[in-house]
Amino acid sequence: MSLARLLEQYVSLGIFVLAAGLSILSYLAWRRERDRRMRVVTVGYVLFAVYGLVVFLEHPLLPYVPYATLELLEHGSAVLILGGLLAFFLALTRD
Repeated sequence: MSLARLLEQYVSLGIFVLAAGLSILSYLAWRRERDRRMRVVTVGYVLFAVYGLVVFLEHPLLPYVPYATLELLEHGSAVLILGGLLAFFLALTRD
């Protein structure tokens, strides 16, 4: 595996692990406080975690799924980043 692919793998795994951990903490804070904004933040972190997981799984799935499908899935999952950013914006601007 090339250095670029290894870097993408490790960074994607890091995004997944960090976002999953932060979503769990946000969920626990939402359960404690029942603040709607914390629920939106939790959803934002989940979107980031799913993105990291999709990009991380791209290379291990190459032997089983056609390359074009995986590339489309990887590049299409960037919509999750937009959704996560929108969720954080909504959490900041809502009362």
